[in-house]
Amino acid sequence: MTTGTTTQLTPSLRSVRALDWLNFFVANVQTGFGPFIASYLASHKWTQGEIGLALSVGTISAMVSQVPGGAAVDALKNKKAAAAWAIIAIIISAMLLAVSPTVVPVMAAEVFHGFASCMLVPAMAALALALVGRQNLGDRLGRNARWASIGSAVAAGLMGLCGEYVSPRAVFWLTAALALPALVALAMIEYDKHANAPKPAPKPLKAAKGPATEADGSRETIFDLLRDRRMLTFAACVILFHLSNAAMLNLAAGEVTAGMGDNVQLVIAACIIVPQAIVALMSPWVGRTAQAWGRRPVLILGFSALPLRALLFAAVGNPYFLVPVQMLDGLSAAVFGVMLPLIAADVAGGKGRYNLCIGLFGLSAGIGATLSTALAGFIADHFGNTVSFLGLASAGAAAVLMVWLVMPETRDAIEEETASDKMA
Repeated sequence: MTTGTTTQLTPSLRSVRALDWLNFFVANVQTGFGPFIASYLASHKWTQGEIGLALSVGTISAMVSQVPGGAAVDALKNKKAAAAWAIIAIIISAMLLAVSPTVVPVMAAEVFHGFASCMLVPAMAALALALVGRQNLGDRLGRNARWASIGSAVAAGLMGLCGEYVSPRAVFWLTAALALPALVALAMIEYDKHANAPKPAPKPLKAAKGPATEADGSRETIFDLLRDRRMLTFAACVILFHLSNAAMLNLAAGEVTAGMGDNVQLVIAACIIVPQAIVALMSPWVGRTAQAWGRRPVLILGFSALPLRALLFAAVGNPYFLVPVQMLDGLSAAVFGVMLPLIAADVAGGKGRYNLCIGLFGLSAGIGATLSTALAGFIADHFGNTVSFLGLASAGAAAVLMVWLVMPETRDAIEEETASDKMA
């Protein structure tokens, strides 16, 4: 077995299964943050603007630490240690939320969660790349997304039951408890710590236009990545995606909490479970199709669900109709969850800067999500939820146009690297 980034790797079955369960339990944990927080705070008389501000604190924390977090994961040989510390920090975040729904614990929990997530996402992507290599990364990312979606659905059901029949506070104690088996699964993964390193070429090649290639044996700097048109264009697409998507379910959850007396937690849980079932079904297909058709057609398909979903939220008045509308979230989530780390691998995976690239895309997501939650909450408080949903739909339509008209195809990068390996 060789460790070049374009060579197929053969990980042990135990490590493959452990990575499946790691994705499952990490998704369990992350499900406790977001809509359940919005409902929890709304039940304690927080306004939509205050909820949006609290959620924005978490996204700002993640935003400022995405790039250094990705660079740190690139520099660390032990990706498991980075993931472990992130999971522990998320446990602390959940416990802070469970202690008290007041300003200081909530804001502190959002800060801890924001910093932890920026390490956990690239660390898990790095583990996947180290286990299977570039050739099988699309399939592996699809499998990751499937297990994560199953985990989110299971956790949403459990948390919905806890919130409805125990207390909303119990959701966050359950979140902390579900992080413990994630640490066990992480400990069972074995991988080649050198599998993700850039591979030097045995002889120099002619200089190519654009950023350094894998063949020069050197790591790209952040400035090299910032000059790459593919990276910049997809980063803009990520901003628009999250500007449209981040506040959508949180806004709907707050509206449901204000308008329903009974079964609120169960409806919110169903709004999470339904799209996760779609993600579980579609994610492997997304990974395979992106390898066969290219990245752009799949991105257009997934991004097109955003404006349609926002318009339906604006038009639907019955809270129970929110659940079938959330099926569209499954489509966009399946596409985005697989495509972000896959495009990052296209752009920089073979140059030793895979996680830095994920960090830059994460920074873009943080910018979009921060603007989304803050602006949507402000607009909802002053102009109503319908106007806020229409604004989110406009951002989603802009994301579709950006992918369609500007985004270049990145799939060819792996074929060029394979050809370069053969020449070497």
